[in-house]
Amino acid sequence: MSKGTGTATARTGAIQNKTIPSGHKAPATTTPASEALTGETPSGATAARNRSLRLGVWFCGIAGMVFYNWWVLVPLKPGLMRSPDEFFSNLEVAGQPYASLMSHCDVIAGLLVLAAFLLAGPNSIARGRREWLGMVVFALAGLIGGLFSQVCADGISAACMSAERHFQLPLSQYVHDSAGVFEFAGITLALLLALRRTHGERSRPARIYRLLAACAAIAYPLLGLAYLVNRLGGVIEGVFFTGFTIMVMTQLAERAGRRLSADHNKRIMVRWPQTSSPGTHGQR
Repeated sequence: MSKGTGTATARTGAIQNKTIPSGHKAPATTTPASEALTGETPSGATAARNRSLRLGVWFCGIAGMVFYNWWVLVPLKPGLMRSPDEFFSNLEVAGQPYASLMSHCDVIAGLLVLAAFLLAGPNSIARGRREWLGMVVFALAGLIGGLFSQVCADGISAACMSAERHFQLPLSQYVHDSAGVFEFAGITLALLLALRRTHGERSRPARIYRLLAACAAIAYPLLGLAYLVNRLGGVIEGVFFTGFTIMVMTQLAERAGRRLSADHNKRIMVRWPQTSSPGTHGQR
């Protein structure tokens, strides 16, 4: 035990054993001093705050990914997607059915996922700060992509694709496309960093990261091919969006779980403070 702890204990014992003259009240500072030594009150406040943060993280994360995955409803509406070669972002072109609704879903999803990671904080995983930054970029890019929709369907229109390649389209088209690049890059970088951080581990998140990385190694060449030949763009995008959802929820589960574990350990330390054997006060 440190010298400071031994001194504090001796002072507390002196206060408790001090004789109070008849007719005088005990000083009102004795109880707060005891609480300050145990730390029970601050710990309870911290635990309540952490529980609220965890609830906020989960609510924002789950709700955000529900809005993010609006695309799963598209096959349920016959004729809405004219071809499997069409990208889901092509459905948000002005004039398309439900285009405004889909764009708003992207904006809401970006805001909620961003809020989830801001609530979790960059230090919620040890050595996971850069992963957190990648996920924030992913959320911001999705938000920007929803604010700036494409002006024509480059997935199924050769004329649109040609005009796009020659930079003949309005700025909104290129902002949307650039946001998509940052969206994919941000979450992929986060995956690679998470894979490196959990290398050699056998935990559930580590296994999920390895599986996602293996799938990405196969899917990215297929995505590049789909863009080059304008074939099966919607199918490949659906595969990626599924993987993105798994990645987001795994990251949030890790971050919320680490906060829960830290909170639990703090409560144990408060309830079961370290004790020292007699005669050890004042020794290191």
